[in-house]
Amino acid sequence: MEQLPTGVHHDGSPLYVSNLAPALGEVLTLRLRTHRDHQPADVLLRTVRDGEPHITAAERVDESGVDIWWQAQIEVRNIETHYRWLLAGGAFDFAWLTAGGLVEYDVPDATDFVVSATEDVPAWVHSAVIYQVFPDRFARSAERGLGPAEAPAGAELPDWAAPRAWTDTPTGRGPATSREYFGGDLDGVREHLDHVRALGADVVYLTPVFPAQSTHRYDASSFSRVDPLLGGDEALHRLVHAAHDEGLRVIGDITLNHCGRTHEWFVHAQDPEAPEREYFYFDDSLPHGYECWFNVPSLPKFDHASGRLRRALVADEDAPVRTWLRGPDGLDGWRVDVANMAGRMGSVDVTHDFARDVRMAMSLERDDALLVAEHGHDASGDLLGDGWHGTMNYAGFTRQVWCWLRGPEFRETFLGLPVEVPVITGQQAVASLRSFHARIPWRSLIASWNILSSHDTARIRTVVGSADRQEAALALAVGLPGVPMVFAGDEIGAIGWWGEDSRTPFPWHDQDAWDHGMLGVYRALLGIRRDSAALATGGLRWLHVASDALAFVREHPQESILVVVARNQSESVRIPLTDLRAGSVEHLFGFSAEVSAEQVVIEVPSAGAGVWRVEGR
Repeated sequence: MEQLPTGVHHDGSPLYVSNLAPALGEVLTLRLRTHRDHQPADVLLRTVRDGEPHITAAERVDESGVDIWWQAQIEVRNIETHYRWLLAGGAFDFAWLTAGGLVEYDVPDATDFVVSATEDVPAWVHSAVIYQVFPDRFARSAERGLGPAEAPAGAELPDWAAPRAWTDTPTGRGPATSREYFGGDLDGVREHLDHVRALGADVVYLTPVFPAQSTHRYDASSFSRVDPLLGGDEALHRLVHAAHDEGLRVIGDITLNHCGRTHEWFVHAQDPEAPEREYFYFDDSLPHGYECWFNVPSLPKFDHASGRLRRALVADEDAPVRTWLRGPDGLDGWRVDVANMAGRMGSVDVTHDFARDVRMAMSLERDDALLVAEHGHDASGDLLGDGWHGTMNYAGFTRQVWCWLRGPEFRETFLGLPVEVPVITGQQAVASLRSFHARIPWRSLIASWNILSSHDTARIRTVVGSADRQEAALALAVGLPGVPMVFAGDEIGAIGWWGEDSRTPFPWHDQDAWDHGMLGVYRALLGIRRDSAALATGGLRWLHVASDALAFVREHPQESILVVVARNQSESVRIPLTDLRAGSVEHLFGFSAEVSAEQVVIEVPSAGAGVWRVEGR
């Protein structure tokens, strides 16, 4: 098959869509870019309106350099408006442009572009940088020292806790792994907010803070109070108050799929007559007599078919989803643990309704709260625009970055699959990224988190094996659509081969052990991300895709940013200025570039990255 004409582009960004969150009945303007040397005779926009395809002729409206711009207007009649472009005649015989790409044959609607007539993502999210903190391992408050962990003043060390010194290394895998208590607390987090701010992050994401029988705390024994081992309710309020004073936000972590077996609701539910009985799935034929997450008996699963449960968990005035967001010292949103499973069990699937309920309940407390779902595989079916704002994008970002940049020493399993992380080419990585991007509405994509590592995975430094490849990984997290998330310690070169092994105490006491060069890289790249409209919401065009080097541009009405990343030394990356729509580029970070009258030439002496602002667009 002949290669189709190049230069055709549309995505869901502000350069192409007049409003990312239109209201029902609003007239929306959609724009398409084509190349002056490869023109169609006709451009048509096909939308699905009230379930029926509808065709609108696009008008040629502007010519700028090599670009020809077309636009069409449509009325937003449905909550979701799906659309695609048809190019016919001239340089084209017949071609569809969907979010999946340009093809000259009919394709299903699964990758059509989509806009949603629902309330938008909070505006602050677009420019956010997330900093993930695992409280037990981030910092002890100053007066508590480095020795074997003791309970903070006013609290008692529970029987389950296995105390460790701050300088110890977590066992990683062993009978006490989930119970190893290093003594980090919320006042310790508060005392190091200056580090978060100096890094360029502006949102602290805390893994669970509720009391539990483990230091990961995903087995909550209550949602109504903060664990005294972390300093209790007042410590959380002090942390959030201090963060807000410094212009930072704080996101909590809540399990809406399950709780711990010591949770007060599950304890009450042992009485067959208790109202809490309907919160769970009790069945004597099950191995433990009740349904639990992945058959782990300490994590009984909620039955979301119960209206009483959903009121207690989400909707009531004293429901935890609402109460912890309330007031000036309330949290700024939630990350929902295993959100893909919440509301799904056998023949029951109420996840979409449940996500909408959670978002609506949160809006009763604050109108700018963020709701992000943990999801380990394709999340597109759960990102409809009116529930979860976005996802932790393991499937559509983390996997591709790991597979392209994996170092030779890393032979661990592949994010839930029982095989080693494969090594793929740049072409394969981009093809995979594009396939996932095509199925996620733009608004949800730019609100999803670009994760290099987390408390549940190996550390990115260990995965890629070198500082320069870690730089390349960070440039992808910063440069591609989505919100970059940093797991505390990655910025100083922390290592870890799997989730528990990565939960190492932050070495505040030993700054000689830090990779200060990497810290500088994080500060530089995150600083660029925080100040860039293009990197926040701008569109994405791939300019160079090779085995060892990639180049793309993010484009916004205010600016364009060019990013080049490499996993090895490679041939120079050459980008025609006409492809870049530029007269020159301004160097911001990393690799050097030379600009001639016709092209930008970027030298790639090693793995790493380069970033430039495009000038003279």
